[in-house]
Amino acid sequence: MSEMIQTVLIELTVNGRRRALDVAVNHTLLDVLRDDLELTGTKECCLVGECGACTVSLDGRIVDSCLVLAVEADRAQVTTVEGLAVDGHVSPLQQAFLDKGAVQCGFCIPGQLVAAHALLAENPHPTVPEIQEGLAGNLCRCGCYQQITEAVLATAEEAAR
Repeated sequence: MSEMIQTVLIELTVNGRRRALDVAVNHTLLDVLRDDLELTGTKECCLVGECGACTVSLDGRIVDSCLVLAVEADRAQVTTVEGLAVDGHVSPLQQAFLDKGAVQCGFCIPGQLVAAHALLAENPHPTVPEIQEGLAGNLCRCGCYQQITEAVLATAEEAAR
């Protein structure tokens, strides 16, 4: 006999678009983003909040979407890496990641970008230690921390011009 999984209707705004979805009560925000909304930029990796690959902005707070139940995001504003693009083009931060060689395998980059975007929104002129602290929850398998830091610094410098 199969069990019936309870679902709940939630409403959320993802990357500026209002959405209403029936979600299983045990599904995470990560599950909903990737499986229901097909926003696969947010990566599934450790599923215990250690790596940062699934980082999104939830009502202006950076969270690991693997640790947030989808029902907790009801009526929330969610920004994923796809939401960082400007008029269909990569953002200056995304371009800086490309220009500085911060993208190696690319797996951590969506989470790194969302965290860096939030950092720059809060602190437009961060120091290297502030960048390191702001991105500390995002691990890079390829060890591109220097290039990532340089990309964030370059974005801050360009915005100051």
